[in-house]
Amino acid sequence: MSDQFKAEIFQNQYLPQGAREVDAIMTITVEKGDSAMGYAPPEAIATTNNGRLFGIICDTSGSMGGDKIHAVKDAMTKIVNLLPDDAHFFIVTGAGKATVVFPVSPATTEKKQEAIAAIKGILANGGTLMSTWLTQALTQFKKMPNAIRQALLLTDGQNDDSDEKSLKQVLLECEGIFQCDCRGVGTDWRVAQLQEIASKLLGTTDIIANAAMIETDFRTILEKAMSKNVSDLALRLWTPQGAKVLFCKQVSPDIVDLTHRNKPVKPQLVDYPTGAWGSNESRDYHFCIEVNAGNIGDEMLAGRASLVYTLNGIETKVAEARILATWTDNEAQSTKIDRRVAHYTGQAELAESIQEGLEARARNDIELATAKLGKAVKLAHESGNEATAKLLKTVVEVEDAPTGTVRLKREVAKEDAMALETRSTKTTRIPKSAN
Repeated sequence: MSDQFKAEIFQNQYLPQGAREVDAIMTITVEKGDSAMGYAPPEAIATTNNGRLFGIICDTSGSMGGDKIHAVKDAMTKIVNLLPDDAHFFIVTGAGKATVVFPVSPATTEKKQEAIAAIKGILANGGTLMSTWLTQALTQFKKMPNAIRQALLLTDGQNDDSDEKSLKQVLLECEGIFQCDCRGVGTDWRVAQLQEIASKLLGTTDIIANAAMIETDFRTILEKAMSKNVSDLALRLWTPQGAKVLFCKQVSPDIVDLTHRNKPVKPQLVDYPTGAWGSNESRDYHFCIEVNAGNIGDEMLAGRASLVYTLNGIETKVAEARILATWTDNEAQSTKIDRRVAHYTGQAELAESIQEGLEARARNDIELATAKLGKAVKLAHESGNEATAKLLKTVVEVEDAPTGTVRLKREVAKEDAMALETRSTKTTRIPKSAN
């Protein structure tokens, strides 16, 4: 039985007279087996992808010396051994310049042993210019253009400020070629720098508080990467003439703003990147579309969202759902807010409150930090986001979660604040009891 894509739209299609904004949550799920509501992608999707290519991009600047570089080398060795036989891989190390420690190769026993021998010779010294690391990785990924391409970038420090322009340029070149998860070891790296890379390359960012945790995190990332089996998918949105897309965001499992990542296909039709998909995966997307206002009783197709696979210029639609708008004078209908729309609006507000609260805390603006983080505690409680609620408790004393009454902790470990910042965009789905 082949994997199938299923698309569902959740919204309140009823609008009061004069209203123009239409909100909708689109849930896309990859399922096993046949489904009358889903589309089975053609066999070409599964068979023409030229395997999986996993790239390791590792910081080897001077700050990575000592226990860190030993832990990283041990973790890389174990990850290489865990690669499945049908995968390909490469290793790039980076400091002030990048080095291809091991070029793209099949994960055969012989090649794995060669790679492990190369890993043993890695040394840590020099500065940090991440643009050079990504440039070398891009060269390797281009060797397998039809593969599912995933990278892991690990660093413990901050990119040199002189590299900012070059980094932005190379990220534009890497976009759409490969995805990249970023991990920071310790607390001397900048969250915003890694988030910029991960966001552009549709990956995740997280903290590895100490070197002993590197191997576990590497294993998790590799397992996720090897579970992907379909690449080159785009979320395509058609809107009627005169309409404007106010935003398009992935809202689960993480918040990723795709609004400015749109690529016009033709008038009224744009594509948003989604990256690769794996079996039994599910994601939610939030569209907000501004349409021309209708009169009472008017109905409109406000949008048509599709998941589209492209191979050699040939497009295949693998899922589709419609976004509707109906104008009514029935106040009970028009004022009702769809539960999922309300939930994910709250999750976005939660992430924003955390980020603003931590920024205020860093400026020693105690009043604003308390208000913002208190609001975050309230939103996390209301939405059932237990993981975020737990992280918030590392920076505030919660006196009453339902009202958001908190006190800032005087002493907060830097790794706790960074963990809250990096994971603030992770969302929880609406509780089943609320469906």
